[in-house]
Amino acid sequence: MRDLQALPKAHLHLHFTGSMRLATLSELAREQGIVLPEHLLDNQALHVPADQRGWFRFQRSYDAARAVVRSEDALRRIVREAAEDDAAEGSRRLEIQVDPTSYAPFVGGITPALEIILDEAALASAATGVEVGVIVAASRTRHPLDARTLARLAAAHAGDGPGQVIGFGLSNDERRGNTADFAPAFRIARHAGLAGVPHGGELLGPEHVRDVVAHLKPARLGHGVRSAEDPDLLARLVDAGIALEVCPTSNVSLGVYPDPAHVPLPQLLDAGAQVALGADDPLLFRSRLADQYRIARDVHGLDDDALADLARSSIRASLASERSKQAMLTDVDAWLARDPVPAA
Repeated sequence: MRDLQALPKAHLHLHFTGSMRLATLSELAREQGIVLPEHLLDNQALHVPADQRGWFRFQRSYDAARAVVRSEDALRRIVREAAEDDAAEGSRRLEIQVDPTSYAPFVGGITPALEIILDEAALASAATGVEVGVIVAASRTRHPLDARTLARLAAAHAGDGPGQVIGFGLSNDERRGNTADFAPAFRIARHAGLAGVPHGGELLGPEHVRDVVAHLKPARLGHGVRSAEDPDLLARLVDAGIALEVCPTSNVSLGVYPDPAHVPLPQLLDAGAQVALGADDPLLFRSRLADQYRIARDVHGLDDDALADLARSSIRASLASERSKQAMLTDVDAWLARDPVPAA
């Protein structure tokens, strides 16, 4: 079997705070005298039920981690280390998702917060060889007018290269807010050339996916795994070219599926879906990008040809330039052309 760490791939579903290293979380908390919940530091993956109480536990943990990010240096460190960690796993393109609202009070506003992250994304790209693009994401728990403000900010920094805003998302609990109310924000982003990449189809099923597709017109769906429950819907997504950012470990940790074997990756692939594997929040789920490919290999039985196809799918679904995509796809071919390592 070939080395999955060396497989060139794109990482399209990673949240900013959720990308933080455990050691960084601990150090930042210690420097600021912040006492963190023990479960954030015990190196055990978070597991919650897929209900309101479970999401509350997850969000409380995420908020506790985010509370240590209180300076420009901390923002830059998270971006840099995320790029370094992706580089170590063979990622050639990282599209990291952030809501700058959370960090604005510590650096002078949402505009400085985003500009710090973009600047460091460009620096980290040059230092690591991983193209780092930024997705600005609104939250379902905030007013839709806040989403419009973020969309305008994202539009002002739009582009497809490292250190630029490449897309606009919508995250947090799918059960919160009215999807249609966020459509104006997505129109603002779309008019600026930004791809829509909202969450949908993880905590809620096919009807929610239909709602997101109808109102937000996404290029990709964050998660989207529950579309496997409706073959007609899944076929429509495939025909429309809407890629799915599938995060197996996240699905299990959030109680959507009891174990990785139940994540419907084979069904999605058999239907012809364009799938990009993602780690979502490795800080909480203790599982990174290469681990998702190992699940595809060890649990779902994908061979190296199929894993290379998954990597190609992630690259094609990325928002990189066509030139960058072609270079990455060539590297995937080179990986597959190597002789596999015999099993020990």
